[in-house]
Parts: sequence; C-alpha cells; structure tokens
Amino acid sequence: MLEALIREGSFKWLLSKRSSFAEEVEELQRSPSAGRNWIPELSPVANIVVRRCSKILETSSNELLESFNAEASDSVKSQHARNFLEYCCFRALALSTRVMGHLADKKFRRLTFEMMVAWEAPASASECLVNLDDDLSVGVEAFSRIAPAVPIIANVIICENLFNVLTISTDGRLHFSVYDKYLNGLERVIKRMKSQSESSLLSAVRQSRGEKILEVDGTVTTQPVLEHVGVSTWPGRLILTDHALYFEALKVVSYDKPKRYDLSNDLKQIVKPELTGPWGTRLFDKAVLYKSISISEPVVIEFPELKGHTRRDYWLAIIREILYVHKFINKYRVTGVEKDDALSKAILGILRVQAIQEISSSNPVQFESLLMFNLCDQLPGGYFILETLAKMSKSRELDRGNNLVAGGGMYSISALAMVSNLGFGFGSCSSSSNPSEAGLLVGEVVVGEMSLLEKAVKESRDDYKRVVLAQETVAGVKVDGIDTNLAVMKELLLPVLEVGKGLLSLVYWDDPPKSLMFCLIFTFIIFRGWVGYALALMVLFFAIFMVLTQFFNQGRPVDEIKIIAPPPMNTMEQLLAVQNAVSQFEQLIQDGNIILLKFRALLLSVFPQASEKVAASLLLTALMVALLPGKYMFLLIFLEIFTRYSPARKASTERWMRRLREWWFSIPAAPVVLEREKEDKKKK
Repeated sequence: MLEALIREGSFKWLLSKRSSFAEEVEELQRSPSAGRNWIPELSPVANIVVRRCSKILETSSNELLESFNAEASDSVKSQHARNFLEYCCFRALALSTRVMGHLADKKFRRLTFEMMVAWEAPASASECLVNLDDDLSVGVEAFSRIAPAVPIIANVIICENLFNVLTISTDGRLHFSVYDKYLNGLERVIKRMKSQSESSLLSAVRQSRGEKILEVDGTVTTQPVLEHVGVSTWPGRLILTDHALYFEALKVVSYDKPKRYDLSNDLKQIVKPELTGPWGTRLFDKAVLYKSISISEPVVIEFPELKGHTRRDYWLAIIREILYVHKFINKYRVTGVEKDDALSKAILGILRVQAIQEISSSNPVQFESLLMFNLCDQLPGGYFILETLAKMSKSRELDRGNNLVAGGGMYSISALAMVSNLGFGFGSCSSSSNPSEAGLLVGEVVVGEMSLLEKAVKESRDDYKRVVLAQETVAGVKVDGIDTNLAVMKELLLPVLEVGKGLLSLVYWDDPPKSLMFCLIFTFIIFRGWVGYALALMVLFFAIFMVLTQFFNQGRPVDEIKIIAPPPMNTMEQLLAVQNAVSQFEQLIQDGNIILLKFRALLLSVFPQASEKVAASLLLTALMVALLPGKYMFLLIFLEIFTRYSPARKASTERWMRRLREWWFSIPAAPVVLEREKEDKKKK
C-alpha cells in the first residue's frame, strides 16, 4: 500500500521539494486553456515563462507568437524558440520596469531569473536538460542576454565581470539565492541614493547646476575623510555628484563652505592613487590625488582605515567613472537625451558597485571591472567600444530627427528609461512622466542578434584574453639578479653581436678579399641609387623567413632558449658588483660631461686655434652638402669608413687618428662652477 501511494505521488510533498516550475507545468497542462497558452516548439520551462509574460502584457501566448512572426526578420526566425522567448521577455520586462519599486517585488525577481533558466533550454528538444525539481542555476550566456535587458541589473559591457563576482563561490553557476541577495542590495542602495538626492546636502549648489548626489562619506567618526592641501590637513565630508566632487571641511559644530573639484569640464584632470603619511612621508596607500589646471596645487583626499585600502579603491573607481563619462561626452560631442543616457549608464554602474560592496564585503572586488567607462579605459579595445557607443547615439539622434522610432518588443529598454522608472529623473527627461517620450526606446540588447555594442565588447574581450596570455608568458620568463639578466640579454643578442663582429671584420680588413668584394658591391648599389631596393629586399627576407618558419613549425612547441646561469653570488659579492657598476656608470657620466664641456669650449672659442680649425671643417662640410648630390655624399662617407683600414690606407689612418687624439686632448674644457641652493627652512 505504501509503495502504491509513493508511486501515485501522494507522499511527494514529504519525500521531495517541488519547484514552482514543476507545479505550474502540471497546472498548465491540466488547464482548459492549455491549447491557447501552450506552444509545442517550446520547452515546458519556456512555455511557463511565455505564459507569465503574456499575463503581464494582458494577451495570450499565441497572440504573442503572431506578433513576433509579424515583427521579426527571417534571420531572427531561424532560431525560433530562443528568439521568441527573448521577444516575450523584453516586452514583459519593458512593461514591468515601469512600475515603481519593481525590484522589491519577489515575483519580478523570480521571473527574471526563470527567464534566464528558460533561455538555456528554450526548445522542446532541450526539455531533458533542465530538471525542474532541482535547485536551478544559470550560466554566463543566459545572464549576459537577459540581465542587460534590465539596465539596473547589468550592462552589456560589464555583465561577464558581474557574473564572475556573483558566482565566485558557486563554480560559475548563478543560483537564485545569490541573485535575490544581489537584487536586495540594489533595492537598498537605490533607496539610499534617493534619500541623499532628496536631502538638504549642497542644496544651493545642486539647484543652480541640477546635480544629483551619488555618494557621501566622512559622516561617521569611525570612517573619517581627510583633505591634504600643501601642509594643511582638514577632516570633513566628501560628496560625489554626477558632475563634480565636493569637500566640506569640518568646523567646531558645522561644515565649512564646500570646495568644488570639477569632473565634467575638460580641465586636464588627473585622478590617481596616492601615498600619504606624517610630515610629508609616503607610507600609507589610502588616498586619492586630484589635479587640474583650475587649482594651484594638487589635492589629496585620504580615506583612513585600519586594514587595506578598500574605501580608497571604491572612491577612486566611482570618481573616475564620472570623470570618464564626461570625457566620453566631451570627446564625441554627445548632447541632449543621449548625454543623459550616458550619465545614466555611469550612475547605474555606481549603484551596482554599491550593491556588490554590500553583499560581498568579505571578498575583494575590483571595482573598475564593474564600471563600464573604467573598464573601457582598461581594455585593449576600449576605445572601439566607446566609438561604437557614440555611433549608436548619433544614429538614434538621426532617427529621432527623422521621426523614426525603433523599438517595439525587439529591443530592451534604455538606461535613461531605467533611471527614470526608478524615480531619479536625471537630465532633460526629469520632467517626463513617460521615458519613451524622450525617444529612447532602444536599449543595448536586440532580439536574436548581437548588437553593434555586443560585437565591440566581444572583440575587445578576445583582445584582452590574448593580452593576458601574453603577459603570463612575460611574467614566466622574468628572472632575478643583474648578472642573470645580463646573461639572458647576451644570449638573445647573440645574432646581432655576430653580425656586428662580421661588419667590424669587414671594416678592419681582417679578410681583404671579402672586404674588397663588400666595398665593390655596395659602391655599385649606392652609385646606381639602389639603396632603397636593398633595404626593401632585406625586409622581404625577414618576412619570408617568418612565413616559412610558421609553415614548417605548425603544431610544434617553441624551442626554449638555454642560458648558462652565472654562479650565485653571496651578499658581499652582490654589494661589490653593484658598487663596481655604479662606479663605471659614474665614470661614463664624467666622460660624457667632459666631451660636452670641450664642445662648449670650441663653440665659445676658449681655444681659438682649435675653434678656427673646427669652423673651417664645418665650412668645407657645408659646401659639400650644398653642392654634392646626396647619393655622392653617402658614397664618400661609405668609402671613408670601409676603406680606412685597407692595406693602402692603414698607415696614414693610424697616423691621422693619433694626431686627432692629441689635438682632442689639447682642447681645454669650459669652466664649471657648482653652486649649492640655500634651503628655505621657512614653512608656508
């Protein structure tokens, strides 16, 4: 009897945990309207998601299918199941996100996650890939397609990095518990930013400039903020808006008038990490330096904390994000609602970073990788991503000018529409109750295709992966020790050294027949004016060598260079080697200074007889350069160098070189007087 009850499912509630998917599949199959809401080409999971989307859109699944077939192109219809699912998801999300406080709705959170689950197994043939009774999880591809459709959740440029942060402890699969925790964090930071924007902070300044507060720090005594200008240091409150950075110095009972450090105008700003310490020392890596042409001296803002420099890294990233978005706006001359859309992307990125900071306080986070304009500054092809963004902005602007509205269900919503739906109201669309009135119906994700932005991001990421692999090889071949590095360099430069030895052998006529043949051949080449062809032939030889090497070495590992390591040195030997190298370098600098001082003496006629000879030589050289063609000048120089030590000229060359050395040693050096600057011990 017990076996029969278990077989019938009467004890399923006790023996296993049923998922909402499995229950809804059974309910939908038993429903009288199953024919209108069940599409055979879709998997059960996809059918459930489409049914929920149809309820939001107040239509049936079949009507959605007819609308998709009418709007979609033939290429989009090729992968019918997945593209139809994306179409339904984008339309439902565009409508759901217009509801104020949608992130707090548990049904909305669950729906967005189940959209990702269905995206991984959309067709009926993939039904077996998803076990509806298991703890469901999604991969990076599903997250990268569905999450950017809600711009507050993710962005096309940073979605892969965000996914890696969320799945750092779950082996590359995103579970709903982590996803729900992330959306909870987003809801909290949105409420906090709203309260900051509605507060009285910087009310006079913000009303005149229309700025919105994004972050505030320094209000808690355990986490102070210090401003260093010159030798003065002040604690205070730091405020970041969408256009500038403000610092209010703390007085006895109130705050001083805020200092404004502009981030929106092109003032050659530099924002970078900085070291601070007592009495001007550089000990603690916990500060940010701001420098521009609008201030007389750099400003250093310190974020003291007992361990690490997480606060500094966070503030450095969000300050740079606002700076970089304005650089993008100024460089590509983005105006109007497109400018507001770019600012909205930066603001949503800062909100996502704040949410991640709340939910993963124990794990270190690279904040720059979660902010799109920071990431574009770091990626090898980041400039190409920004150019693509600018082109998309220009094309949307032209479409609005021609009264063409691209959109419908084939596109996700835009960042500006998302910000407006959240209740912030930035820029020129702040007064618009419906963000669609601004003409920004097109987001970053398109049904069934990769948008231009997605293609640019993919290409940039591929380039970045190649750079990472190359840098790993670079890190693997680095060796320690001056003597070891010199041995490696000597081995690598061995072919060049051998070529140099061969040329010196030709110059010194160690083998007269070879030197004579070399001189005759190159004299003929120079005389006929074939030097350019000779260089081109040499470059062609290297190109052919590289191609042939690649052809014959396909699939073979690269031969390692074997270096004979020098014997290890103890500490005393290393110190002596360093001292010897420093002494040789000092001697080299002294010799260089003497040469420069002697040239100065010749130029200023400190030794008139020698200066007259040099002037006469320069006059003769000038006449030759002016009268002789360049080909003959080059030929004379070549013959002078390569016949200097020939048997016919060797004796006279040695005699003239000895006289030249004696003449050079007889030239006095120009006088030098060393003056020590008097140290100003007065403190400003």
